[in-house]
Amino acid sequence: MGITYVPAEATGRAAIDALDTLLGMLDVPFSRGSRVGVKLHWGERGNKSYLEPAYARGIVRWLKDLGMDPFVFDTTVLYSGGRRNAADSLETAASHGFTRDFLGCDVVIADGMDGRNVVDIPAGYKHFKTVQVASIVHEADGFVIFSHFKGHLAAGFGGAVKNVSMGFASRAQKQRMHADVKPVLNQKRCTKCGVCASVCPTGAASMQGDGYPSYDLEVCIGCAQCIAQCPEVALKILWGGDHEAFQEKLVETAKAVWDVIGRRTTVINALVKISAECDCLPGKVEIISEDKGFVAGTHPVEVDADCVRRVGEDVITKAHSYLPWQRQFSYAREIGFVY
Repeated sequence: MGITYVPAEATGRAAIDALDTLLGMLDVPFSRGSRVGVKLHWGERGNKSYLEPAYARGIVRWLKDLGMDPFVFDTTVLYSGGRRNAADSLETAASHGFTRDFLGCDVVIADGMDGRNVVDIPAGYKHFKTVQVASIVHEADGFVIFSHFKGHLAAGFGGAVKNVSMGFASRAQKQRMHADVKPVLNQKRCTKCGVCASVCPTGAASMQGDGYPSYDLEVCIGCAQCIAQCPEVALKILWGGDHEAFQEKLVETAKAVWDVIGRRTTVINALVKISAECDCLPGKVEIISEDKGFVAGTHPVEVDADCVRRVGEDVITKAHSYLPWQRQFSYAREIGFVY
């Protein structure tokens, strides 16, 4: 199919109409009556930049009109907040409007209410011989990968590849991907506020009396929440080895998932509310580009590459100048994750 693009210069009704137009232009790789999962991100508790549920409702209606049986889903995450376990994640989803009543379909935690609905699938690359992902990869007849294209503090940008990779991964697999992400403190910036310790899910970050926080890197799981939520930007990533490893692990996991679901999947990226950081962070974030519209295709790497071109490499690099985000594309070519 190649790339399908519909512009949208503003959020709200105009963007919803643009998405509807795009959907009407697409052919789908699943047959009437298929159970189709819409993979999306309903935003962390307190986040202001997530894609509002009206977009998801439009996709659900489109699938129903085609005779499909749709549902929307996400997986649980590593860090503390509103999506760490299934019950909290569903509560966060509902608070953001992602409900059965509004969407017209089920809202599902794909790795299960206890986090155990997972399977190991083959990978065979330098970081992962297998990857562990939600068992939904085998249970659904088809997928729509609906991603918010934006910046990301560890990946440089997040789009379809990250949504397929981190979005399908079990919590254990997420931890394996984050293993090289550790915090390093700039004491000149630190005000000893204690936010890093309060948000750490494992107790790796702690306050020592009235001194500076300390970080037990053996206990740290690399979720990067302390880095993301430091109000003084006093923490940066201390890469525990090759600083390109996180990019490569994202791509390896995405490739393994894609080998299972690719022939029955449609990919859509939303280039609206293009923020510097992901929808996992609470509060408002910097908008780094004007709205562009919606891009669809049949391969996540192709769709992400088109989005990078439309937003501009310089915009992504300026937002995260220290990250080798281009490695996602070069490594995808190296392991045959191509379109």
